[in-house]
Amino acid sequence: MGIRAQQKEKTRRSVIDAAFSQLSAERSFSSLSLREVAREAGIAPTSFYRHFKDMDELGLTMVDEGGLLLRQLMRQARQRIAAEGSVVRTSVETFMEFIESSPNVFRLLLRERSGTSSAFRAAVAREIQHFVAELTEYLQSRTQLTYEEAYNQSEACVILVFNMGAEALDLDPHARAELAERMVLQLRMIAKGAYWYRKDRERRALQEKLS
Repeated sequence: MGIRAQQKEKTRRSVIDAAFSQLSAERSFSSLSLREVAREAGIAPTSFYRHFKDMDELGLTMVDEGGLLLRQLMRQARQRIAAEGSVVRTSVETFMEFIESSPNVFRLLLRERSGTSSAFRAAVAREIQHFVAELTEYLQSRTQLTYEEAYNQSEACVILVFNMGAEALDLDPHARAELAERMVLQLRMIAKGAYWYRKDRERRALQEKLS
């Protein structure tokens, strides 16, 4: 990559980071203006258009980056699981670390999941489906669940985590730790239900063979 291309990528990165830094519990992406983002990034408003067509394109890029960042962290969690043991607890700890270190990234995903823009809603839905697909593949590699069973367990887990993550954003460390324990318990209950569902399926299949 040439020097000019490197500088362009650096400026583009600064625009994305500037937009993320202006999000908060009280402020959503839709309330940001192009001028504010450009000023925070240290560029002229006209320079913004060298990197993004409009604010919508910037927002969609942020959604994609946010989803990718979280997926990468959860992949790392699965690597930690091999050494530390507990699948559920390690995953929850990793997710809570993400909430603490990148709250504005998660706020963006949450808000745009049910926002007014159909393009943004579709982008967040795609990111959620990526989570479900990766977890489905992981569960199938470690259990005897069928694809449908693994998918349903994965979808239930992802929905639970996203919903409880929304609650975790505004909690103090003690309350967040208590929420994490509830999340661990509920995810284990989902996993246990999937296990017994599979056992019941196998039992019924055996009865049909013997009848």
